[in-house]
Amino acid sequence: MGDDPVYLAAIKRFDQVIEDAQRLGLKEPTAMALATVSAKGRPSVRIVLMRGHDAGGPVFYTNSQSRKGQELATNPQAALCFYWDPAGLQVRIEGRVEPVESSQSDLYWSTRPRESQIAAWASQQSQPLRNETELKRQFEVFQQEFSDQPITRPDHWFGYRLVPDRIEFWASRPARLHERILYEKSAAGWTVTRLQP
Repeated sequence: MGDDPVYLAAIKRFDQVIEDAQRLGLKEPTAMALATVSAKGRPSVRIVLMRGHDAGGPVFYTNSQSRKGQELATNPQAALCFYWDPAGLQVRIEGRVEPVESSQSDLYWSTRPRESQIAAWASQQSQPLRNETELKRQFEVFQQEFSDQPITRPDHWFGYRLVPDRIEFWASRPARLHERILYEKSAAGWTVTRLQP
């Protein structure tokens, strides 16, 4: 996949779209909808932030004990959707999600604000919360536990990479004659197709 010229063209196009989005001055230009599916086939979607991307695919970080983490453990197929209204652009990416190397998760963890690191220890993400006081108390417990020491990354908190097998670029056009370009992986390699709007 890494040296397929059609796939590399898709990645180059994605790089350009991300650069354009970052120039728009949006608060979170790398925000993306992540859709996962439970073992029973029930879909769920939420916004996460892309924290890196390369020819291997987009990367995001989360608590693996969260709903999305549990669903990805059961069914690693997922979809991402980026949408930038000011630019009239959308990118949809589908594929298989896999954990990144521990060293990559450690490196990103080291760049996170200290309070965010403590929150990752304090929060049992997606679990019921009796009241806000309970969460604040947990935060304070870990704050004291780590004191002024470096905060290690919890084993359940790490990065995921979505390895693409479909990438669709959508661009708004007048009269709803929008541009849609689909890059798709097959047994023979990657293909590119223009789709009707």
